[in-house]
Amino acid sequence: MNHTDPEQDVIIVGAGLAGLKAALELKQAGKRVRVLEARDRVGGRSMPGEIAGQTIDLGGQWVGPQQTLLLEQASALGVKTLPQHTAGASILSLDGKRSTYKSDIPKLPFLSLMELALLERRWNKEMRSLPDSAEPWLAAKAEQWDSHTLESWILKHVHTRGAREFARTITRAVLCAEPRQVSYLCFLEYLRQGKSLETLIGTEGGAQQDKFAGGAWQIPHRMAEQLGDAVVLDSPVQGVEQHHDSVSVSSNGKIYRAHHLIMAVPPVLAAKIQYNQPLPSKRSALLERMPMGSVIKIHVAYERPFWRQRGLNGAVVSNDRAFNVVFDQSLDDDGMGVLVGFMDADHAIAMSATDEATRRQQAITDLVHYFGQEAANPIAYVEQDWTKEPWSRGCYVAHTAPGVITSFGDTLREPCGRIHWAGTETATQWCGYLDGALQSGIRAAREVLER
Repeated sequence: MNHTDPEQDVIIVGAGLAGLKAALELKQAGKRVRVLEARDRVGGRSMPGEIAGQTIDLGGQWVGPQQTLLLEQASALGVKTLPQHTAGASILSLDGKRSTYKSDIPKLPFLSLMELALLERRWNKEMRSLPDSAEPWLAAKAEQWDSHTLESWILKHVHTRGAREFARTITRAVLCAEPRQVSYLCFLEYLRQGKSLETLIGTEGGAQQDKFAGGAWQIPHRMAEQLGDAVVLDSPVQGVEQHHDSVSVSSNGKIYRAHHLIMAVPPVLAAKIQYNQPLPSKRSALLERMPMGSVIKIHVAYERPFWRQRGLNGAVVSNDRAFNVVFDQSLDDDGMGVLVGFMDADHAIAMSATDEATRRQQAITDLVHYFGQEAANPIAYVEQDWTKEPWSRGCYVAHTAPGVITSFGDTLREPCGRIHWAGTETATQWCGYLDGALQSGIRAAREVLER
């Protein structure tokens, strides 16, 4: 026999930043809310961890000066920011050749650098032609751009090997997907939401400028504390039933009832839930065509940040190594040294199929290639394989192949009866980021309140 929970005004599925923010907005408006979370923790793609006694973020961690919602939320909860360490030279490994550079631009052959500058200017111009309303399907060239993968676009419009490889590396770094998997229109919309290519991949003034003292995971943790027992963990939602005046949700043999529901989980998970009234065919088609990126986040600790003494800032980007994007995660010059980075896209899929010992050896081999023999003997290694997280199915964000946005995109934020949609994928700015998740929660809560 099903046990029925007291009726709420709104049920929220998912206790990531989107779901928690929607719940707080509704609670502040005097509404009764229940947040159902499948995991045994809150935070979604924001997750705490530890390496050699230091607390770390196994999920999202950085914040840029443009991400005002996240900065305001952190400040209100007493979570302070720290600057990302940038003093020193960065490393580029291109086709196995390692070089260092101090500007924002890596050392590439002259023609590649020229083409890269033209490419960035073109991308920023085309991105600015997309509607600010986050409706890229309305753009004048939407059909044309959505008929290409980013890879086919690169092969047609980019001619030097250096610029081509840099463009591919950027795609893997920001979307955790290969350029052949992503529509060119999807890529342009991601650039628009992140303000520009320079902002997306930049540190000072960009999306990686700061991190949070003690970790970004504290933000959802403290949000959940404000909601108390309104948040129910270990409660995966199996089914949603809409009625003429209410909605009911089944989870672990228990029934939850409310007037409205906010779905704040990744599209691939929302597609797996049973709905008594089938979702509109366009909405179902969209959910089933928004796969998550593939990424393994890795922390490696050393007795000291030896790279700093050698004039390096710990930042690395590579087009062909498995551990291909790296940052300095050390707290100070004198203590333990920590490097954090990612295996992404095809590398993540291939390495996920091995075991932890193999991934550890690969990461250390790549770090030795970047930083020399001193990197061969870490004191600790911690990894988070997001492709194996059953309640995320990947990270950082969902992407779309050609034809998806122009065919089905206009249903992305459209309510389905009493079901409203949140989650960073539905943001109109900073899609894929914690800031975008907060924005989507605010919008979904406002939609419900207006009804």
